[in-house]
Amino acid sequence: MRASLIQIAVEEGESVENRRVRVGALVREQAGADLVVLPELWTTGAFAYELFGAEAEPLEGPTYEAMAKAASDAGVWLHAGSIPERDPDGPLYNTSLVFSPSGELAAAYRKIHRFGFDKGEAVLMGAGSELVTLRLPETVIGLATCYDLRFPELFRGLVDAGAETLVLPAGWPERRRSHWTLLAQARAVENQSFVLACGTAGTHAGVPQAGHSIVVDPWGEVLAEAGAGEEVLTVEFDPARVAVTREQFPALKDRVLGLERPRRAL
Repeated sequence: MRASLIQIAVEEGESVENRRVRVGALVREQAGADLVVLPELWTTGAFAYELFGAEAEPLEGPTYEAMAKAASDAGVWLHAGSIPERDPDGPLYNTSLVFSPSGELAAAYRKIHRFGFDKGEAVLMGAGSELVTLRLPETVIGLATCYDLRFPELFRGLVDAGAETLVLPAGWPERRRSHWTLLAQARAVENQSFVLACGTAGTHAGVPQAGHSIVVDPWGEVLAEAGAGEEVLTVEFDPARVAVTREQFPALKDRVLGLERPRRAL
């Protein structure tokens, strides 16, 4: 399976409309890949909180339309990162969109864990509540976004739902880049899954981004890692290694906590 992670640079001075056009062209250049992944909130920047309301769009808004067309033109599965979604009946959401090679919306995931500690995204956006997996021809992907990476129980839920490849767009800050790499490897090892984590480059509202998009195998080995700037990270991997790893080292079968088990009365 061939995956391309497009590490978009989000900088001031480029309009959202122009960035959509530019990113659409980058997606089209990945024709021949099986899966293309974009970062979190690449239209606005994950830390550009003041733009969330102004640039929020309905699910089937301009970014949806542009990315659906790009996926269809390239003939790829496209995880289009996330957008600030405006629900007509509720708050804003940080919503990821996945398109099929025909340009159809195959999945949408509203970010469950909002970053900000009672400010920023945590107060400007609503929280999602549903775990989302999607079967591709080669593998079952589980969807998560940025800050979700710090909450292992979410990924356990995705694995229980059949996920073999965990796909995570992010706008991760440079000052915590060591956590980014560590947690991506931890989620891969503990879930015996591939992890495809795509971050942004550039600076969002004065916050330098980590970049360093990363692909990790089920043993925690880094298969590919980007640098700090805008680039396309392309890697080929064998999804069948997930089943082989889980059979050779069946740690997941020994889980005790977190499973539904009858409790003995005291």
